[in-house]
Amino acid sequence: MPTISMFYGIIIRMYCAPSEHEPPHIHAYYQEHKAILDIRKGELIAGNLPRKQLRLVLAWMEIHRDELLANWELAQRGETPFKIEPLK
Repeated sequence: MPTISMFYGIIIRMYCAPSEHEPPHIHAYYQEHKAILDIRKGELIAGNLPRKQLRLVLAWMEIHRDELLANWELAQRGETPFKIEPLK
């Protein structure tokens, strides 16, 4: 699962598999926390992150939604998603 962005100790990854389940989503990791977030809705699907880190990831997703959806399409074809600018 390639890392597509990292910021403030948060790692964002996306699976590259044609069989990956809908909805389009990312995996976010922070210390011992793991979460899956829906790209289109901008909401938590599973897992958890501390409140501050969740807000940062959601803000980053809002800014980069089009890029994330383009990456999802690549990943569904088994191609490696491109890196996305971190939150600054």
